[in-house]
Amino acid sequence: MPIPTEEEVLGYFKSLSNWGRWGDDDQLGTPNLITPEKTKRGIATVQEGVTVSLSRTVLWEAALDVPNPPVHYMVESGEGWASGDKVSARPNAAATDYIGMVFHGFAVTHVDSLAHFFWEGKTYNGNPAHLVSTSLGATVCSVEAAKNGFITRGVLVDVPMIRGIDWVERGEGVSPEDILAAEDRCGFKVEEGDVLLIRTGQLRRRSVEGPVDRSAGSTACQAACLPLFHQRGVAVMGSDTGNDVSPAQYPKVPQPIHQVGITAMGLWILDNANLEELSEACQQRNRWEFLVSIGPLRLHNTTGSPVNPIAVF
Repeated sequence: MPIPTEEEVLGYFKSLSNWGRWGDDDQLGTPNLITPEKTKRGIATVQEGVTVSLSRTVLWEAALDVPNPPVHYMVESGEGWASGDKVSARPNAAATDYIGMVFHGFAVTHVDSLAHFFWEGKTYNGNPAHLVSTSLGATVCSVEAAKNGFITRGVLVDVPMIRGIDWVERGEGVSPEDILAAEDRCGFKVEEGDVLLIRTGQLRRRSVEGPVDRSAGSTACQAACLPLFHQRGVAVMGSDTGNDVSPAQYPKVPQPIHQVGITAMGLWILDNANLEELSEACQQRNRWEFLVSIGPLRLHNTTGSPVNPIAVF
């Protein structure tokens, strides 16, 4: 299908806006659609009690697509304590770690809070960008708004399976037609309050071919999907990519999923998920809905959080 023009995408900032929908002081956005009834609907999908992680392993090595990897070092370790005089001197010694990371990017599985992006000097619900500052952090729309987590029904759109390919090519976007085709073939319908997961196969491609420089581009949902997200009431969307097509398709709106999704819609985004094991689990069962639990860390004045989402069948 032809992709929307840049003018059409610019129009999404108004036509898809949720500003004021849940009150002028709301900082949570679309997860307001995860009602207690919706959580119970998600729990009702559980038949086996089988769990599947949707997170990538956090690695400490730099790569072409990870120029600034997370940092890990041991504050205390077991070296030198296995034998000798130190055993009697400190019989209760323990190992402890330090971890530091820039979780936004293309390696760490994380959620973006609504403080992560701005448009025309504001973020979600009209909050001024300067309220997210270097000295204080995200004093509005922090990840703390998600302190109770997202526990709801999840659905998987497995685009390579639907198209009969290994992976979606870099620079090519997932279209609304892919989502609708998945609904028809897999027997589900994206509903209000769902976590919508889009598998592109990019993580599989990385495991087969190795990492590539970011300049090689990426796949993700095309901006044309945004009206569908809004119409269906998606609470959280995520994929196995950084969630914007690159090279950028629109000069004025280079990251429309983030820019429109976060600032206008209040849509929480899950970046860099691992959907490979989930795809296998869904295909084995011929079932594409499940309970999903996403628990962001309760980080003060922060624009997102690393997460290990869990799907339950």
